Amino acid sequence: MGERILVLDAGTTSTRAMLFGADGALHHMAQRELTQHYPKPGWVEHDADEIWRRTLACAQDVVAKAGGPGAVAAIGIANQRETVVAWDRNSGEPLARAIVWQDRRTAPLCAELKAAGHEDALHRRTGLVLDPYFSATKMRWLLDNEAAVRAAAERRALALGTVESWLVFKLSGGAFVSDASNASRTLLLPLEGAQFDPGLCALFGVPPAALAEVVDTHGMLARTSGDILGASIPICGLAGDQQAATVGQGCLAPGETKATYGTGAFVLTNQGDAVPRSTHRLLGTVLTQRDGKRRFALEGAVFVAGSLVQWLRDSLGLIGSAAETEALARSIPDSGEVTIVPALSGLGAPHWRAEARGVIAGLSFSSGRAQIARAALEAMAHQTHDLADAFAADGAPWQSLRIDGGMSANDWMAQDLADMLDIEVERPDFVETTAFGAAMLAAVGARLHPSLEDAVGAMRGKVRRFEPSLAPERRAERLVRWRKALAAV
Repeated sequence: MGERILVLDAGTTSTRAMLFGADGALHHMAQRELTQHYPKPGWVEHDADEIWRRTLACAQDVVAKAGGPGAVAAIGIANQRETVVAWDRNSGEPLARAIVWQDRRTAPLCAELKAAGHEDALHRRTGLVLDPYFSATKMRWLLDNEAAVRAAAERRALALGTVESWLVFKLSGGAFVSDASNASRTLLLPLEGAQFDPGLCALFGVPPAALAEVVDTHGMLARTSGDILGASIPICGLAGDQQAATVGQGCLAPGETKATYGTGAFVLTNQGDAVPRSTHRLLGTVLTQRDGKRRFALEGAVFVAGSLVQWLRDSLGLIGSAAETEALARSIPDSGEVTIVPALSGLGAPHWRAEARGVIAGLSFSSGRAQIARAALEAMAHQTHDLADAFAADGAPWQSLRIDGGMSANDWMAQDLADMLDIEVERPDFVETTAFGAAMLAAVGARLHPSLEDAVGAMRGKVRRFEPSLAPERRAERLVRWRKALAAV
């Protein structure tokens, strides 16, 4: 058996396979785009079979580059969270398109459950709020609106799972599991419960028989069937992408905080073994689980980050590439009072307004590409500042912030975060920490490292630090503009 770790990173816009050494070195990578389907306003879907086929193709490419499956000690999987796949457990075929985490179609059901007074109890038990973001209402929608899903449920052949469940099922030829970090994003797993809760399933009308067994995030979790990658390889790490990134950033001690700026922006603060309790609309989530013992995190989720820049590029044609935004932001002294509230798929934490829509405020004849591009980047710091206030109010203030994800490579944005948050911002040289964290989990699960702390010490590389340098009065001026624009939403 080799000593390299194959990571499958099934994201929102693309899926990748990466091969890491036990020292953290990246040896090979393959990537394929995923098709985004938008059948109606607010609806976002993926083809689950495409996720599987393209993830498998990436894995096969990387294993071939490594010289065959003998080089691989273990597999780790990180995935877009909350996205729901429905498939037939007998045939292994999808029964409908997957409903993506960004999808807002279940807002009316969430509103009904809120009106019935269920949200406070759900927040207390699961750490989550009633929002279309989470998986349970997506599962209910599929049962109500897709005849094939309903028929499979009636003959007890239905599988409802998040993306890691789907990939493990296909890789293993039938193992049906969900790791605790992903399961904690469904509204169906109590933070202090070992398995999906029958009472919560009844509230949402989800049949427990259609759900997976909840397992650890690292350990011997499943094995690939021999014909998939040329040999049977143990699957030793599973985690939702944001929990994986938290591990990859080395945030293993209580209070340590990371922010990932990808399609959305997600901030997690390690809470150790203390079950998170928020009074400021933040989320409690399972960070890791080993031998049934959990570490928790407090989380703030922003729905639109990199997807705002993608919208400026693809829908408005204001930029040719995401990289242009940094030069445009540097080309002017300020945004000319242009402020963007990027609520293109509602507002996430700490506001939780599913019906909100985006706003560009402060436009004048002097506003151009540069002002709008700079305002888009400034929106990242504005949204993060709202989260920082909520975390502090919940007794979890940030002393520093570790950032990662594709957007974090933008030096201007990293400095702007430090300036607006008035704390040190740290960025690793290797910003794709989601895959890195999955590699660490799998390395520990396969006993290549004795603990996550040892894995971080051996695998995490160099970092760059950004120190705040903005005058307090300028910070205050921007926050006034931001809050005015936010009020309009």
